[in-house]
Amino acid sequence: MKVTYSGKTKDFTPQIEKKIEAKLAKLGKMIEQRGEKSAQVLHRMERHLHNVEIKTNFYDHALLAKGSDTDLMTGVCGAIEKLEKQVVKLRNRWRDTHRDVKVVREKKETNGIALEPVAPAPVKAKAAKQNGAVRTSPRVFRVAPDGDAKPMTLEEAILVLQKDRSYIVYRDLERSGLSILFRRGDGNFDLIEA
Repeated sequence: MKVTYSGKTKDFTPQIEKKIEAKLAKLGKMIEQRGEKSAQVLHRMERHLHNVEIKTNFYDHALLAKGSDTDLMTGVCGAIEKLEKQVVKLRNRWRDTHRDVKVVREKKETNGIALEPVAPAPVKAKAAKQNGAVRTSPRVFRVAPDGDAKPMTLEEAILVLQKDRSYIVYRDLERSGLSILFRRGDGNFDLIEA
């Protein structure tokens, strides 16, 4: 990473510059930009404090981190830590918005319930031509359970089921066992007790 120093540069000894460039090189690996990465380090003295500002670019975002302390190296380390937090936050935001279209579509189809495939490795699908359409073997998804699920009665389960769901799995309060309640096509319910 190319580092440019400005301000009171006489306070930067070669040892301090070497440490700063090593820390910013680690940060440069996280930025993952093509071409030359650069950072500008601005140093000012106000009374007894060393004020350090570090500027760099992350794709189309300009990042600025400030640190100040009575010791120059502590102020620089504080600014680099703040810059690292900004880079991690922007990388996570970028990754969340640029996910695979299939994953986003599956999450929308499940009404916001986060699903994860059971087998993360790609499974060879058996394709068969039937009426011009390609069929693949079905995928199994493991649904994350609700951490705050409490036992409920059959009446409570029916109330929950009436909210745009076709089935509910719940722990029966009276029996202390699992129960599955399905909505039938005619408007009645089927109850399976385990």
